[in-house]
Amino acid sequence: MVRMLRPLTRAVTYKRWLHIVVAIVWPSLWLFIEEAWWTQITAAVLLGLAGLVPITRVVEGFQARLLLTDHRQDGESAEIVTTPSVTWADRGRTVVWLQARLILGWTVAHLSLQLPLLAIDLLSTGLGHGPVADGFVTVEGNHWWHVVLAPVPLVLSLVVVVWSGNFVTALAERLLGPSAAERMAALEERTDQLLERTRIARELHDSIGHALTVAVVQAGAARAAGDAEFTDRALSAIEETGRAALEDLERVLGVLRESGKPVSGRPTLADADRLLESARASGAKVDAEVTGPVDTVPGPVSREGYRILQEALTNVLRHAGEVPADVRIKVAEGTLVLSIRNALTAPIPPGSGRGSGLRGIRERAALLGGRARTGPHEGDWQVHVELPVS
Repeated sequence: MVRMLRPLTRAVTYKRWLHIVVAIVWPSLWLFIEEAWWTQITAAVLLGLAGLVPITRVVEGFQARLLLTDHRQDGESAEIVTTPSVTWADRGRTVVWLQARLILGWTVAHLSLQLPLLAIDLLSTGLGHGPVADGFVTVEGNHWWHVVLAPVPLVLSLVVVVWSGNFVTALAERLLGPSAAERMAALEERTDQLLERTRIARELHDSIGHALTVAVVQAGAARAAGDAEFTDRALSAIEETGRAALEDLERVLGVLRESGKPVSGRPTLADADRLLESARASGAKVDAEVTGPVDTVPGPVSREGYRILQEALTNVLRHAGEVPADVRIKVAEGTLVLSIRNALTAPIPPGSGRGSGLRGIRERAALLGGRARTGPHEGDWQVHVELPVS
């Protein structure tokens, strides 16, 4: 019983009823001109013509969202759009919606008014006051059982209010909802947002992780060395790496603050010297060789290649320490090849190679249609990545 009465306690139930009744306000003005069938036909025709105007869908969508949805649960319902009609199918659905609102509005308004009046008539005849002039009940005499029937029209009127509200909401989601093309566009936009968040998370991991690794290694080496000159070089390396990381962080946060702003100024393989010098300043002996026209590598591939190289060098400093590292960057036959090798200083523990950094390298390569191998190779630890540049 409580569950059945719950809709009557919700404000959205009465907002939906208001939305239905409002639809007949201006057509009802025609009745003041002349009570004839042609006035209602004219109102329906004008509504149909209004539905062909693209902006009508925007007005109806906003009105439906405001009055039909429960803002405590879904104030921005994706099932009711607020964009202009683009195709004739959208215009046709808007026309059907306007006509349905008109018919439903006349029906619900009529029942909402007549059912309570019927209850009053039944109560009047049941109490012996006789029939009301121009009322629904015209029988004479004292019919006490009419008092028992009086609540029935009131209950029916409440049923009409609740049912019609649910019906018009479902109808709005069907006729004012997104088309197949709009659903696909929204899905693609959502996918792009998720991919962008994933990319930003990887960039933060690579950039901040690299900077912190360099800072930790440099600080530890400076403390162990006890040499003022070495300490000064270590602090310079920490300062340079930290400044670069702050620049990356500021750029990424700028993108997050302005979601429509494209990413610009991201480092590419043309900036690889900065990474190599940072690794050398941290104590690693890096032997680098660049072959081929690296500056002609497309931007997306070059940027991802830079991050892959950054993560690989970070892993060298973090896990191997001050060991020789061999870096090869080669562009040939439509392929960018990145190879980073370093000597293994200790046995490889179980589960190595499953960290988020190496997984990110493999995911970056896969998204660009390339491939990546990470793990032991001929006594060394190797990160070998091949990315198509065509």
